[in-house]
Amino acid sequence: MPLFPLALAAQLPPPARVLTLQSQTAHVQGIDTDGASLWVTAVDRVLRKGYLQIYSVEAGRLEKTVELQDGDRFHPGGIAADGASVWIPVAEYKAQSSAWIQQRNRRTLELEFQFPVADHIGCVAVTPEYIIGGNWDSRDFYVWDHKGKLLRKVASDTGNAYQDVKIRDGLVVASGVLADRKGAVDWLDPVTFRLLRRVPVGNTDKGEPLTREGMTLFRGQLWFLPEDGVSRLFTFDLPAIRKDR
Repeated sequence: MPLFPLALAAQLPPPARVLTLQSQTAHVQGIDTDGASLWVTAVDRVLRKGYLQIYSVEAGRLEKTVELQDGDRFHPGGIAADGASVWIPVAEYKAQSSAWIQQRNRRTLELEFQFPVADHIGCVAVTPEYIIGGNWDSRDFYVWDHKGKLLRKVASDTGNAYQDVKIRDGLVVASGVLADRKGAVDWLDPVTFRLLRRVPVGNTDKGEPLTREGMTLFRGQLWFLPEDGVSRLFTFDLPAIRKDR
């Protein structure tokens, strides 16, 4: 049985903060934060380049950029910060292709370790024991150990095309866009990947679903970076779960 009836999640309140990044991005893919730094991945399909960047959360100032491409693999995805590292998938820009799962130093952004996957991996989440990855639109979830050994593969049946995933309080938190182009953040069981809770989200004033790409959670808030070019970081307090159903 689900931990939360799916209808209990309210719409998001107005944003607690909107921060314009002080350097233009390419096509944003994923984000994570420690409260002081914001890590951002982005891809430029024309130039065939992928990027990992660090921005300051206080002012939105760009502090560091590295390129991530490796031949046909130039599409970084949703990311996860873990201790001293950032984990990043870098894939070919097509479904059913190939990817590297990279571990990079979250300060220097230098490559520390990587392992190959025979699929396009578009997002990753990390725990001390394992790494979770979603393929193109997260139709399937993979679970590996930290050395890259595949532990299991589970099909997703939630109907949400997840773009960025995290682990919080023992659950998978995944954001994406539904078939009707409405955005939603879902809480999933980390073993079965069954849907436990859904928070629907709206669009920016430019018409982009908030969950179009980058998402993370930090201290009871949802953070979204849905826009390219002049990118704005939207921060929301999580809505309470109603008990009336």
